Amino acid sequence: MSVVVDQKPLEAEHMGLKTVGQVLAHLQRDNRLVVHVLIDGQEPDLERMSAVRASPLMGHTIYIETVDPQQMALEVLAEVEHHLEEAERLKMEAAELLQKNQNAPAMEKLSGCFSTWQHAQESVLKTGQLLRIDLDTVKAGDVSLNQTFSDFTGKLREIRTALENRDFVTLTDLLLYETNEVTARWRAAVHAMRDVVAAK
Repeated sequence: MSVVVDQKPLEAEHMGLKTVGQVLAHLQRDNRLVVHVLIDGQEPDLERMSAVRASPLMGHTIYIETVDPQQMALEVLAEVEHHLEEAERLKMEAAELLQKNQNAPAMEKLSGCFSTWQHAQESVLKTGQLLRIDLDTVKAGDVSLNQTFSDFTGKLREIRTALENRDFVTLTDLLLYETNEVTARWRAAVHAMRDVVAAK
């Protein structure tokens, strides 16, 4: 039996650990997030996680990689801030193209912008879940992160309506003026979230 965690042997037998699940629970108590597991050099079937957890350590070589959830969350949030800057750039380029009646390339930029916003929102929501942070308690000024997301979703609906109606004048105004305050608040809220995570 051999159990290696983050390149170091774990004395599982001396600790009374007999199954993969017991090792995972031990690591979780140490506030480590498991990101990779190999059993005898093979990735286990994550669809059958209860069977994986019940797997005995005896007679097997177990390799586990972990990360510090707080550190990982800070890295994700730094990436989100970068994505928001990228989305802002794409949004402004789309608006400029719309002003020049170059609608097709503007739609391409806007499509990239939408997917970046969506990815950023999902990343923040998952980070909150991972660290058990209530997004109603994370505030930028007097507005919570959940409220910021709600406001932003409203703006996205207005953008979608303008797109469906092919109302490029309204769409340009939305991109140039009306989304600026919400995106600024979103950036501030993500910064506030980083402060909450760093203080954990």
